[in-house]
Amino acid sequence: MKTLAIDMDDDVFTALQEDPEQMKREMRLFAAVKWYEMGRVSQGKAAEIAGMSRAEFISALSNCSVSPFQESPEDIARGLKG
Repeated sequence: MKTLAIDMDDDVFTALQEDPEQMKREMRLFAAVKWYEMGRVSQGKAAEIAGMSRAEFISALSNCSVSPFQESPEDIARGLKG
């Protein structure tokens, strides 16, 4: 396992009104959501990155207004034609 350290000024935590542990959880979640949205990781891998179950991650996707489906409507339509 590797550790990623990010230095931030104290005023960042004050501005966001969060403690470092909460911010760490959110940053993991938001990175996982974005990487999933970009198609770089699967739902299962994204859930692992976020430190939650797949069901919890799918719920988090909804909270972030991100579809749990990686295929676009156009992809689905092409699949139905082919």
